[in-house]
Amino acid sequence: MSVYDKIYAMVSRIPLGQVATYGQIARLVGGCTPRMVGYAMAALSDDRDVPWQRVVNSEGKVSPRSSGHGDSIQQSLLEDEGIPFDRRGKIDLARYQWAGPKQKPRAERQDS
Repeated sequence: MSVYDKIYAMVSRIPLGQVATYGQIARLVGGCTPRMVGYAMAALSDDRDVPWQRVVNSEGKVSPRSSGHGDSIQQSLLEDEGIPFDRRGKIDLARYQWAGPKQKPRAERQDS
């Protein structure tokens, strides 16, 4: 599985109404950087069912796109999921940031 595929698999786990940061996804996946997560999101093809809009920067903001569009679409998609932005364009990460995947209890991990 490629690093991008691992990133897409992790991003696919972010629930509706929650967000994760590029750095958070990089830490969870391992072996990549926040910038690589951004590149993976930019390279995502339209036919992939990955909720790319749920990945934001460490300030809780939508990062501007090099193409000059997409950030207003991302904000609109997140607002449609019930995630509000303040006047500065920030999401309250304390409230809406995903806690990450749940690990199996230790006993179950040892049996695997």
